[in-house]
Amino acid sequence: MAAGADDPSRAVIVVSSHVVRGSVGNRAAVFALETLGFPVWAVPTVVLPWHPGQGPGTRIVPPAEDFAALMGELARAKWLGEVQAVLSGYLADPGQADAVAALVRAVKARNPHALYLCDPVIGDRGGLYVAEEIAARQRDLLMPMADIATPNRYELEWMTGVTLETPAAVAEAALDAGPATMLVTSAPPLMARSTGNLMVTADLAMVAEHRVIEKPVNGLGDLTAALFLARLLDGQAPARALQTTTESVFEVLARTAKRGADELTLETDAQSLAHPMAMVQTRYIQHPSGGRRA
Repeated sequence: MAAGADDPSRAVIVVSSHVVRGSVGNRAAVFALETLGFPVWAVPTVVLPWHPGQGPGTRIVPPAEDFAALMGELARAKWLGEVQAVLSGYLADPGQADAVAALVRAVKARNPHALYLCDPVIGDRGGLYVAEEIAARQRDLLMPMADIATPNRYELEWMTGVTLETPAAVAEAALDAGPATMLVTSAPPLMARSTGNLMVTADLAMVAEHRVIEKPVNGLGDLTAALFLARLLDGQAPARALQTTTESVFEVLARTAKRGADELTLETDAQSLAHPMAMVQTRYIQHPSGGRRA
């Protein structure tokens, strides 16, 4: 992107959860984007004291009418032309999906080149952790609108109804899911004791892997979505964006684990977001359409 880091036309709207303590949802995405020079309009879909995995806590969901009204005001804002992208993550009410869709349409009407990244935060290997109606709205309304999507493997399985046990199966499901660019986290590894991300575009299928770190903290998917979007907005080619995103997330995770922290230590590891030193294994795989790009 030609604009400088102080240019407000680099703005990104992020719609996701907000926790008081921790680095998940908006706390992870906003920090990453702002660290990389993108002004952020942050919209909370729910306010929590901490991630539910840390224990029970009060859950404040904005009334549906108020949420829709706020999103409508953003859609009519005189500054809407500053917005280059919208990122949606965790939704706490089915109606929030409709409000996100309306905002995305308004942004794209003002700026046809704006990107929409849908991170359908609906579940993990234990199953759905949102109401099925919310998951269905993500699948049926938001995913078809997205330019980019970043589901984890289990979310992609739920949305497609297909068990994904191999990289080839993930690649095929990702290509069929709709968005032009799909980055699937927690993909089946090509190497033993590894994990990583699998990306599929119209003509490219690629895996970026690193060693498994046991009992990872929360927020990695939120961080991945924000970093991948930032890399693309900065003009990185998809293959390069996949590699540098995976390097940053792995480095932050490894540093967090070494400290024994129970949340991502983004404030300490901000340098890892911009200039990661970690190495990951990247390789091209057979594209589901039958072609291969080396």
